[in-house]
Amino acid sequence: MSRILITGATGFVGRALAAELRKAGHLLSGTTRRPNLGQGPSDVPLYQIGEMGPDTDWSTAISGAEIVVHLAARVHVMKETSNQSLALFRATNTDGTRRLAETAARAGVRRFIFLSTVKVMGEETAGAPFKETDSAMPSDAYAISKWDAEQALTDISVRAGMEAIILRPPLAYGPHVRGNFLSLLKICARGFPLPLASINNTRSLLSVGNLASAIATAAAHPAAANGAYLLSDGEDLSTPDLIRRTAHALGRKARLYQLPIPLLEAAGALIGRREAIKRLTGSLSVDSAKFAATFGWRPRQSVDEGLAETADWFLNSRNFN
Repeated sequence: MSRILITGATGFVGRALAAELRKAGHLLSGTTRRPNLGQGPSDVPLYQIGEMGPDTDWSTAISGAEIVVHLAARVHVMKETSNQSLALFRATNTDGTRRLAETAARAGVRRFIFLSTVKVMGEETAGAPFKETDSAMPSDAYAISKWDAEQALTDISVRAGMEAIILRPPLAYGPHVRGNFLSLLKICARGFPLPLASINNTRSLLSVGNLASAIATAAAHPAAANGAYLLSDGEDLSTPDLIRRTAHALGRKARLYQLPIPLLEAAGALIGRREAIKRLTGSLSVDSAKFAATFGWRPRQSVDEGLAETADWFLNSRNFN
């Protein structure tokens, strides 16, 4: 049993992680930006810290913690120029993480688990999945800010003797998911026809249940090794396969038809969605063997089990109505 602080405890991953760590008997606390919240998911007591950045005061929240799990991050880009975007992402994800790590080191925290992203490795794989030995190639503002945060954390942990475990998940899905995966659920549930049957790619996924299990394992493992680790469900899917299996989980039939990839890409360019189409057609897969071997971890859920849990939540939530 350990005293664990979860930043971003009320978010998509934080909600699942709090439940996982509660079952394991850990003593939890969390942080949130939202005011007037005394307790979060799984009755986790919360500290309201406001916006995360280079001047955030973490001292009260971190007092007494043995382990910090850092989930809080700036993820969504609003209406900004590219220069503005990088500066804002760095202020939150890089400078905010550095500030937290420095506070944790001074407070005697023994282990710091940082949720980064597979995007620090790049946007696409060709032929072979990403491995931890591959060079990092972040390209967008979010990925660059996370890569910079990884380096800052590593430097601080080496100087302070604090264990630092960096996790790089691919697209995560599960109950309470938002963003692109929620959009996919809505499309599949409503039976919209999609011109994606010609795509032949490979994508790694990670259910939020498997991610929570991996983080809990990293928090409790007595021989935790410093370093960065890739994670996945262990089964990669093509975009058409993901749509078919998501639709099946929702009790629907996928409506896919053929459209040559060049035409699909041209259509995406015409409507200003070139990058979105590229993500649909490109491959992004990871090899999670290093984490499995180091921590003795195996995914708790299969892809179909994770999708079924996600579909059940979606069909019983207001998102479907």
